[in-house]
Order: sequence, then structure tokens, then C-alpha cells
Amino acid sequence: MKLKGGKRESSEDTEGAKGKMTLSLALVALISAFGSSFQYGYNVSVINSPAPYMQDFYNKTYLDRTGVPMDSSVQTLLWSLTVSMFPLGGLFGSLMVWPMVNNCGRKGTLLINNLFSIAAAILMGTSELAKTFEVIIVSRVVMGVFAGLASNVVPMFLGEMSPKNLRGAIGVVPQLFITIGILAAQILGLNSILGNAKGWPVLLGLTGIPSLIQLLTLPFFPESPRYLLLQKGDEEQARKALQRLRGREDVDDEIQEMYQEDRSEKEEGQFSVLSLFTFRGLRWQLISIIVMMAGQQLSGVNGVFYYADRIFESAGVPSNSIQYVTVSIGAINVVMTGLAVLIVESLGRRILLLAGFVLCSASCAILTLALNLQTTISWMSYLSIVCVIAYIIGHAIGPSPIPAVMITEMFLQSSRPAAFMVGGSVHWLSNFTVGLVFLYMEAGLGPYSFLIFCAICITTLLYIFFVVPETKNKTFMEINRIMAKRNKVEIQ
Repeated sequence: MKLKGGKRESSEDTEGAKGKMTLSLALVALISAFGSSFQYGYNVSVINSPAPYMQDFYNKTYLDRTGVPMDSSVQTLLWSLTVSMFPLGGLFGSLMVWPMVNNCGRKGTLLINNLFSIAAAILMGTSELAKTFEVIIVSRVVMGVFAGLASNVVPMFLGEMSPKNLRGAIGVVPQLFITIGILAAQILGLNSILGNAKGWPVLLGLTGIPSLIQLLTLPFFPESPRYLLLQKGDEEQARKALQRLRGREDVDDEIQEMYQEDRSEKEEGQFSVLSLFTFRGLRWQLISIIVMMAGQQLSGVNGVFYYADRIFESAGVPSNSIQYVTVSIGAINVVMTGLAVLIVESLGRRILLLAGFVLCSASCAILTLALNLQTTISWMSYLSIVCVIAYIIGHAIGPSPIPAVMITEMFLQSSRPAAFMVGGSVHWLSNFTVGLVFLYMEAGLGPYSFLIFCAICITTLLYIFFVVPETKNKTFMEINRIMAKRNKVEIQ
């Protein structure tokens, strides 16, 4: 019986279940990724370039208020708060995912989320006029909340809207826009543009513009059809949304697949985070997303970006040219993530994850060697530049974009919001931990810090190799059946 069901589904592929990229689907992907994911990337790197000018502003404001200059330890504390409040806000945002997407819908959550970003942009943009640096720190938390919601809701929204043969490619689009956001912040943050004493408030305030565009355009596009049918029970609206997204009238096959998913889930009801952790039928899916999300952040991507400037300096790049080299690294990141969008459907998710982590672990190992030998062997500093570029290429094709796609694919409608909440919390906690611990690691271990990252990459790689299945071109139910075997449970 089951075999027959499987056969029927695969024959549907040839009858038009394979969706094509329609204008509606492309526009909704671009608007939600530009309005939300782009800003996450932008705010990750926006305070790097203007840091000295912002610190001067902190000092000057403190001096005007108190009449005494700021103590260096106070300044270090305030600046580390400015940097670390963003991932902390991201954690808070992730904790809001489950209640918000279930009550407000996917599209509704993205629209409400824009208010956080616009408020933070206005506060940061006017902080110098108002002569208050505390507002910047508070705004970084608010911006983090925005990014925490955006980084989870956009992949969920797009994953639920996409036909199965385009789900991977569309699922990588948010990560592509994160890298474009990082690059935009690096370019606008150049000293000659806005990364200077006069321009930094504008640089921080620009983040509200994509949100405003999303707020004005996203209401014209449909809500996730799966949310409308499976959670709202509105088949008519779900059918209209699907017809618009697929560009054809006949969407019965997908409606039937959703009903099949619904019947399979009826016994479990909506999952909370607690029930997700205690339900045996989702055990390996949950472990997999925790390992992939932790591996993504703890593999040292922020450490490599942090170290990059000094690696270029030691290779003899003049200090006034380093910011241009950083921009070129950002551009490589964008190009490689764009490549991942193009190849994820032909090569599959698993191969990109494995190849990415192999490249990252090899880069970290060789980088450790190169950094240790660069004082004795002159060409080693060039080898370390090659390692940084190879690491960024590896991370951009697999570890950065694929885990969020896998969360969408490994969980069904009732458990997906809770799964994104767990995955997002692990992502932001790991990000916060690396930011907090890396400076101490670097002080204590120097270049050997990268061996720890290498070990994490290898551990994640081995886990993916032995546990994580290929999910390309499969329906959510087919993926669920594969994982059910691993969990040793029967699916009705």
C-alpha cells in the first residue's frame, strides 16, 4: 500500500507537480529576503568600519555630561555591549518565533517585525543629534530581535511556498541576501562614503529603508498556503494562494499532499518546544538541526572574519587598503552563495554541506600552520590569505545557507515553528558564545584557536555524513518517512 502511495507521488512529478519559477514566487522571495534577511546581514557588519568614530562619540558625550573623560575599561565595556547586544537580541527574537508565526501567520509576523527595524533605525540615526549613546545599545538589542525573527521566519515562509523541486534554491535566497547585506554595509562603511565621523549615523539609520519597502509591498502577496490550509483550515484561500504562486489553476496535487500531511499529524496536534524535545518520532530531526546550527556558528566563521584584517596586514597589505580587501572578501561570499542557489537542486543539500565542512576544516588546519610559520617563511602569509578565502568559499556553499533549508524540510507543519525556534536559539546562542569567547581564546591560544574550529567542523561533518539524509526533490511526507525509520516509529 505504502509503495503504491510512493509510486503515485513520484508519477505526479511528471504531471506538473514540479513547479516552475513564476513571477509571484520570485517577487515574494525577493521582497521578503530584501526586507528581512538583507538587514540581518547589514547589521552584522555595519558597526565594524565606523567603530573608532562611534567610540569617539561615546567619549565626547560622556565628557560633556560628566566633565571627566571616560575610563578605558568603561569604554571597552560599552563597546563590547554595542557589539554583543545584537546576537543577544537575536536570541530573544528566536524565542518569539513559535507564538508569533502560529498566531499571526508567516507573512503577518514579517510585517509586524518591520516595526522593530524601523524604530531601531530612527533611534540609531538620531542618536548623535540627541547626544545619547545608550540609545545605540538599546537599538542594537531591538535590531537583534528583528534579525532573530527574520532569520527564522523568512526561510520557513519561503520553504512552505515553494514547489519541492525549487525549495532548496529558494531556501538559499535568504542567505544570499544576508551576504549582500554584509557587502552593502562594507561598501557604505568605507571611509570615503559613510564610514567617517559625519556619516556613521546615516550608515546606521539606512537599515530602516528595506523594512519600509517590505511593509508597503508584502501585503499584496499571499500568505503561506500551508499555513492557510493546515492551521487556519481555509481551503479556498490556500487554493487561491497556490494558484497565484504556481501560475496555474490545477493545484489539486499539492492540496492533496497537504491533506495527507495533515492526516499524518492529527494525532500529535501542534508541537510546543517542550513536546518537540520529548516526542520520539522527531528525535533525530531535532538532534540534526541542533548539530547543524551549532556547527554553522561554532565552526569559526566570525573568528575568520575577525582575524582577516590582521592576516592581510601581516601579508603586507597597506593598512589603508585593508577595508577594500575586506569588501572583496564580502563580494566572494555573495558570489559563492549565489552559486549555491544555482547548484543546490542539482547536487542536493547533503553534498554541499559535506563539501563545505571539508573545505572549512582543511582551511582551519592549514591556516594554523601558516600563521605559526609566517615569521620564518615569508610566503606563508600569502598561504594564510588563500586559507581565509577557501574557508569563506566553503562556508558560503554549505554551512551558511543549507541548515535553515533543512529545518523547513525535516519538519511538518505542526512541528516546524517550534523547530525553527530551537534552531534559531542554538544559532544565536552559538553566535553570542563565539563573540564572547573568541578574544580570550585568541589571547590564550593564538593561531591554535583555529584547531578548535577545525575539530568542530570535522565533528559536524561526520554527523552529517552518518545521520542526515538527502532531501532534494522529496515531499515533506517522504522526508518524514525516511526519518521515521531512523526514529524507529511507524507513520500512519
